[in-house]
Amino acid sequence: MAIGVVGLTIGLAVGGVVLLGALGFVLQRTVDTEAFRTADAVALLAAEDALPDPLPVAGGQVRVQVVDGQGRIRAASIDADRLVPMVRPERLHRDGRQRLEVPAERVGLVGPVRVVAVPAGTAADPLTVLVARSMADVRHSTHVVRTILLVAFPLLVAVLAGVAWRVVGATLRPVEALRRGAEEITGRAGAGRLPVPASADEIHRLAVTLNGMLGRLESARVRQRAFVSDAAHELRSPLTNIRTELEVAQRLADRTDWTAVTANLLADTDRLSRLVDDLLLLARLDETPTARGTGPVELGALLTEVAARYPSPPVLVTPPAGPLWTVGTVEELRRVLANLVDNAVRHAHGSVMLAASAAAPTVGSTVTPGVGAYHLVTVTDDGPGIAVADRERVFDRFTRLDDGRARDDGGAGLGLAIVRELVRRAGGGITLTDAPEQRGLRVCLLLPALPAEDPPS
Repeated sequence: MAIGVVGLTIGLAVGGVVLLGALGFVLQRTVDTEAFRTADAVALLAAEDALPDPLPVAGGQVRVQVVDGQGRIRAASIDADRLVPMVRPERLHRDGRQRLEVPAERVGLVGPVRVVAVPAGTAADPLTVLVARSMADVRHSTHVVRTILLVAFPLLVAVLAGVAWRVVGATLRPVEALRRGAEEITGRAGAGRLPVPASADEIHRLAVTLNGMLGRLESARVRQRAFVSDAAHELRSPLTNIRTELEVAQRLADRTDWTAVTANLLADTDRLSRLVDDLLLLARLDETPTARGTGPVELGALLTEVAARYPSPPVLVTPPAGPLWTVGTVEELRRVLANLVDNAVRHAHGSVMLAASAAAPTVGSTVTPGVGAYHLVTVTDDGPGIAVADRERVFDRFTRLDDGRARDDGGAGLGLAIVRELVRRAGGGITLTDAPEQRGLRVCLLLPALPAEDPPS
């Protein structure tokens, strides 16, 4: 605020100085113009050899003389000196019009005197017309303006500073309210909102944006706390099983069946390792939302490779009519198919079907905008299926349906969450539907197709 007032003061001061200079220049030009107009009229009379005596002038602050080359006065106005010229002859020349400053006592006027000289007469009889005008009125006018500025300047600065203080204060008052609200939110736990001013201006939009950001941060904090709580719960279960097995084996001593204990410990260790790997993968996906190292991937070969890992129940692959190329990371796409097939095999009664074909995105699928062509990959099983109300919820982290609560059979509930994140990174979408003509579930996976004009090398 102080810097603004200082800048305003400097600006007004510079403006006042410029105004005084411009006013003085304009008034002086006006005096010169009027003097030259009088001199031109007298010079015209001299050229016609019709100089009256005395010379007629308008106003009492004007003196006119017509002098020859030797400085003798040929004609003069009624108030002008007839013996002494207003300007010494040596200061005059016949080359052009002149503007001169002379002492007031030499002319008999008050204040500074401005004299203009205009050549007249003929070459044989050169004359010079001298017109003197007093600058007292100009000095008085500039003095009055200077006085007004000196008196009004401090008052104007004070008024403008007060207005600026009020305006800036009114403008920054909502900002101060936002600051206090942010301080209160920081000082307490839980969600909070900043006050939103009623005015529909930039501060209002800032408050709305900040409240939206706080809402997203609160949602992220809640999700993070839930994720940490669920992860701790899931990690505690295999650790508890391992501890229980070891404590029982320690109490039984020589009666311990170490073969069975070792098998149980290895199973819990494998489960714990898979859970840690899934948690690390989700953390990495949250940190790097965009895929790196993408390249062309042939879906038919990838389906065949994944299906070969599951001999029972059989995983059948319907080969596509031709190569289907997509753009993505082969490790991530292999993980997507492996998780989907794991779930299908876990719940299937008979077999699991894998198929891939060229297709356009279906209505309601979540895919990347701007991508036109897609390949459709389906994973179909003949298991119990998933209710329509639960088909979106199963993609949440640590979500297991009631019939899959057994941790030994149903996993930790991270498989589909990983699938959705990896598919999103690949620019595709995933939906769950009923299996056609049989009881079961079909997973429809849409992956962007590689353009035909860009064949893989």
